[in-house]
Amino acid sequence: MRWDLSKQAWRRRIRRLGMASLSLLAAGILLNWIFPLPDRVEYSTVITDSQGRILHAYLTRDQQWRLQTGLSEISPLLRKAIVAKEDRYFYWHFGVNPLAVARALWRNLLSGRRTSGASTITMQVARALEPKPRTWGGKLVEMFRACQLEWKYSKEEILQLYLNLVPYGGNIQGVKAASRLYFQKNPDHLSLAEITALCILPNRPSSLRIGQNNDRIVQARNRWLIRFSRQGLFPEKVIRDALAEPLTATRGVMPFAIPHLAGRLRTASRPAVITFIDLNTQQKTETLIRDYVRTERLRGIRNAAAIIVDNRTHRVITYVGSSDFRDTLDGGQVNGAAAIREPGSTLKPLLYGLCFDKGLLTPKTVMTDVAVDFQGYAPENYDRQFHGYVSVEYALEHSLNIPAVKALHQLGKDQLVQQLAACGFRGIARDRSRLGLSLILGGCGTTLEELTGLFSVFANQGIYYAPAYSSLDSSSNGRRILSPAACFMVNEILSRVNRPDFPLNWQATEHLPKIAWKTGTSYGRRDAWSIGYNAHYTVGVWVGNFSGVGAADLSGANVATPLLFRIFNTLDYNSDAYWFTQPPDCDQRQVCTETGLLPGDHCTHRVLDYYIPLVSSSRVCSNYQEIAVSPDGKYSYCRYCTPAAGYRKAWFRIVEPDMQAWYRDHGLPVDQVPPHNPACEHLFRDNGPQIISPSPGMEYLINARDPEPLQLACRAANDVSRVYWYVDNRFYKASSVNEKPFFLPQEGPVKISCTDDKGRNQDIRIRVRYLRY
Repeated sequence: MRWDLSKQAWRRRIRRLGMASLSLLAAGILLNWIFPLPDRVEYSTVITDSQGRILHAYLTRDQQWRLQTGLSEISPLLRKAIVAKEDRYFYWHFGVNPLAVARALWRNLLSGRRTSGASTITMQVARALEPKPRTWGGKLVEMFRACQLEWKYSKEEILQLYLNLVPYGGNIQGVKAASRLYFQKNPDHLSLAEITALCILPNRPSSLRIGQNNDRIVQARNRWLIRFSRQGLFPEKVIRDALAEPLTATRGVMPFAIPHLAGRLRTASRPAVITFIDLNTQQKTETLIRDYVRTERLRGIRNAAAIIVDNRTHRVITYVGSSDFRDTLDGGQVNGAAAIREPGSTLKPLLYGLCFDKGLLTPKTVMTDVAVDFQGYAPENYDRQFHGYVSVEYALEHSLNIPAVKALHQLGKDQLVQQLAACGFRGIARDRSRLGLSLILGGCGTTLEELTGLFSVFANQGIYYAPAYSSLDSSSNGRRILSPAACFMVNEILSRVNRPDFPLNWQATEHLPKIAWKTGTSYGRRDAWSIGYNAHYTVGVWVGNFSGVGAADLSGANVATPLLFRIFNTLDYNSDAYWFTQPPDCDQRQVCTETGLLPGDHCTHRVLDYYIPLVSSSRVCSNYQEIAVSPDGKYSYCRYCTPAAGYRKAWFRIVEPDMQAWYRDHGLPVDQVPPHNPACEHLFRDNGPQIISPSPGMEYLINARDPEPLQLACRAANDVSRVYWYVDNRFYKASSVNEKPFFLPQEGPVKISCTDDKGRNQDIRIRVRYLRY
């Protein structure tokens, strides 16, 4: 009976113990839910290269250098030394060491003051996460937080937290920040002497400062090394080497490379961002730009930016936002690579490539470079000259504006905008509804980042890959923008050296590899661009002033291209071994040199031209036409009035009215078709006169006190000798085709009509408003 009572008593005791344990567990869970662990730690943002080398770093919001230390960076040497010094029973206790607590209480009671602490590594982490006053209440909270840490994290993770938060004097926290600032190396490369020196700093951060108290630090370090030796923690030879190692460290500074790209990539959500920067290429490019801009300051040119993309990996290996980040006088901290600027003529290669793919043009297609008016928009060339008949390749080589605007008019603005949006041109995609034909001459906004990415398309057979700046950029499968054939044609044109924008400076071309490049100059000479590429790299260069002030000598050819060539000289030294080969979808054919079309029977001059089979136009040249004329050559006949006899046939070169005017302006002879048979009663409606002044649909503002008349001008076929002008359906004046009479219009809507001597007519309407001041 007594045995049964004993068994029942034990059962009650076990049950009570279990209930107490469950109650404690429930209380712990409840307290953990009510008072969650404040374990969010803000780390300094660190920008590294692909090798893990720190290129740039930022202070935390509380102005601390706190670099996150990864588990892989905690070497066995560091782990063993830290645990041996701070908490020998770290791997055995539950966050609080009861024996150490009891020993500390006993010693403090005997001495009557605080002489010994009982903080474990876990408790030190808790104190760093939630600083509290050194009181009994604060110590209890610290113990509670230590238990929470042990519950949530593994021992290795707690040790990692400790090494990330331990103070090392000043605003340095964590072993990685300390090792970088004091020894310029990562924690996993520290020697035992350096590790031990860092171990003693947290205990006396004010009296032991590296660079100021190195002798005292060495003494304290050696005492701990001798203690490690007595404990047998490390081999004797390692201890002897550590004892003999001098301490010459001083506090250094964090690396300050790629400041513009670092600012672009800085993110609070990631303490480490891995870039693809090649530090050697970055530093050489920075030096080139700094030295180059220094020589250009006398011409009022004070800044430059450059980007280099590796075409094989599509990664940005160099990013220079200004000539000198620390230059406060000329806005050195402005990121010129990301600034929105006018692109000048840099979009023309894409335009012509798209026209090649649409079958609208080929490199030898002949266009007219003469004055033109697109409903009030009259583009001009950079040199304010007209060049008459030019081929597409000539127009692109010489960056002529009028042929480019005509090509965009043929292609359609939306086609170009769509492809630019696909290539990451955010501003153009956003403003597409407001853009017009001036887009191709720089009437839009873009950045060096976007332009460099665009030109890498030509080096990647027409596929656009978004440039990758860091490991945060997701890999792209690429998007087809141009065909390989169109890219090859553009590459062949842009790689020729007999161009007006080829630098004559031997320093820029001494070791130049074969490259293709395009220049651009914005309106007012505010921005100079030069983007070049070969099979290996795409390099984008911008030169100008961040203030937006133009410079008389600023142009893409004269200023930006020499810098581009110097960068290529150092980047891809004498690399001519590989160039773009002709793709299967590109072929050659003979075309007429006068039109760039398939030669007709009377085309005597022919040349080889690249084309895309089944895509490029198959029109036959009709530059010469057989026309019936009177025996004396005085009149020409059409098929409606050709007599049964008494005429002959002659071949005439057909010249468009706008080119006839150009020939006349330049004093050049032009084939003239004899005037049409005056007895012909058939009314011609084709090839009627084209009114070029005033511009149709425009509003003209005239000073009422001093009114200036408007000029009347037209273009007519080469068989027209007289034109007749009408204003508001009233006859005004008869004149020759070349004559340009003036008239003073009435206020309000005005109708202007022009009729040639064949009865062909054109009407336009304008609006006139008189300003009365």
